[in-house]
Amino acid sequence: MFAIAEIKGFEYFVKEGEKLIIPRIKAEIGKIVKFNEILFLKSNDKVWVGTPKVKGASIEAKVLSHFKGKKIIVFKFRRRENYRRKKGFRPLLTEIEILKIHPPPED
Repeated sequence: MFAIAEIKGFEYFVKEGEKLIIPRIKAEIGKIVKFNEILFLKSNDKVWVGTPKVKGASIEAKVLSHFKGKKIIVFKFRRRENYRRKKGFRPLLTEIEILKIHPPPED
C-alpha cells in the first residue's frame, strides 16, 4: 500500500515503514502524529483518487528527531552597481517514520 500525501505544503510519496525528512512540525520526539491530507491512495486491488483530497484516509507517523539541515546560501548581486548581499540559513527539519496508512471507510 502506498499514498501521496500533502505534509506542510509539500507532496510526498509514502509507504509503510519508510522514513521521511519534512519541514519542522510541532510535536515531541517519540509522539505519533496523524496527517489527513491524502491526495492519492493505492492498496493491492483498490485505488482512491482525491478530488482534491481522499475523505476519511489518513497516515500515522512517529516523530524520530528534529535537526537543522545543510546551510543554504542566498546571494544577491547586481553587476556594475557595487551591490552584493549574502545571507545564509539552515532549515529546521523533522525526521518521521510512516507507521500505518489508513484507507477511507467502506461505504
